Amino acid sequence: MPIRPNDHILHKAAWLYYTHGLRQDEVARQLDISRASVAMYLRRARESGIVTISTSTQLFADDVLARELEDATGLKSVWIVPEDRHAMDPTAEMPVVAAAVFLELINKGDRIGVAWGRTVYHLADVMPYADLKGVTVMQLCGNLGAPYNYRPDQCTTEIARRLNAEGINIYAPLVLSSEQLADELRGEPVIRDQLTAISDCQLVLYSVGGCESDSHLVRCGALAAEEMQALADAGAGGVIAGQVIDKDGQWMDCAHNRRCISANLDTIRAIPKRMMVVEEDSKFEPLVAAIKGGFASHLVVTTTMARRLLARWSTG
Repeated sequence: MPIRPNDHILHKAAWLYYTHGLRQDEVARQLDISRASVAMYLRRARESGIVTISTSTQLFADDVLARELEDATGLKSVWIVPEDRHAMDPTAEMPVVAAAVFLELINKGDRIGVAWGRTVYHLADVMPYADLKGVTVMQLCGNLGAPYNYRPDQCTTEIARRLNAEGINIYAPLVLSSEQLADELRGEPVIRDQLTAISDCQLVLYSVGGCESDSHLVRCGALAAEEMQALADAGAGGVIAGQVIDKDGQWMDCAHNRRCISANLDTIRAIPKRMMVVEEDSKFEPLVAAIKGGFASHLVVTTTMARRLLARWSTG
């Protein structure tokens, strides 16, 4: 089983103290907790045997992998869903783990930005109900006009409903027919204020899309398959909140992006907690691009994906 979200800080404290050799006050500063809390976590780690992570025992193999991946990539926190024969199907377990992590990251009064897609919708579908009045859930990008599952408004509304929070939808299309029309719509006070308010978010939840011919942008009709192929040929690496990024995680200056109604990517990068959940092995390269671009601080992935990421960063 993966590390329980509520025990994550315990493992982090033990890793920093026993593996990196930080003093208790240094661990406290890095984790933004009191020194007394660090001492308590280390005592619990010794009692439960977590300190044996330094010897990479099989019991904590995935936890060691998570800490190594954090060290290599600079990600703040990584959660790993195992795929061995003793574990549940990771496609069923992933949303459950991610939903628990997501709830742990929310603080009273937070504003949360939410994107769209199958992964986010599945997370919302299994999220337990909570009473988080004072929390606001904001849609990160415009909506899809054609009937399509996992729409941005569906994801935002369902997560807000599960949290008993306020939900704010963007009542504009994701992609406009012309750049001029997109510019004019972004300038409308309601849309402008909604997009600007995303900068006040403390947490963002999303996955990263691919640039293949059957990607979400193609299936929802935002791009034709040949247009997506042209973007891929031009160096596209993935999709964040409906916008195309290159292989280094930078915004691509292309007609599609200029016609998008979506949060500014620099605004998203500046949000303190950027939680990314990736289920499919096929999203490895898009995930690499997203991490390079600074779009993830908290990551939930499978063991296979974590090992591939660590190997990529180990080889430069």
